[in-house]
Amino acid sequence: MPRRKRPTKRSVLPDPKFHSILVTKFINGLLKDGKRSVAEQIFYAAIDIIGEKSNSDGLAVFEKAVENVKPILEVRSRRVGGATYQVPVEIRSERRQALAIRWLIGYATSRAEKTMAEKLAGELLMAYKGEGSTIKKREDTHKMADANRAFSHFKW
Repeated sequence: MPRRKRPTKRSVLPDPKFHSILVTKFINGLLKDGKRSVAEQIFYAAIDIIGEKSNSDGLAVFEKAVENVKPILEVRSRRVGGATYQVPVEIRSERRQALAIRWLIGYATSRAEKTMAEKLAGELLMAYKGEGSTIKKREDTHKMADANRAFSHFKW
């Protein structure tokens, strides 16, 4: 961490096909070894698969899925007098989006379909419907925060 001033937030350019910053951030999350063209092909193929399966706009399904997965609360460890408490805190909007993207990509990778585009499309469709691993992860995070509500007065 710098001593003098906070680092400036870098802005990302919107993607060339949909002109959406959210899509660019998702593609950046998919990147492996700097291969942007491969990540873009995977994402756009997944959007096409979603469009075929759900008979609706693939981009709208994607945006709704990310919105459904975004967590509101999480727990942070806080040391008070020798004891460590799990303190529930509200999550900033940038972190909500980052967590949703990370969870979607992580759980899509662990699915059983053949190609990554199919895995991603399947996970996004499940999240769109309010089911699946990523939604369970969000609910578990909220349950953990709710269970530790008694320590919320330790917020900092």
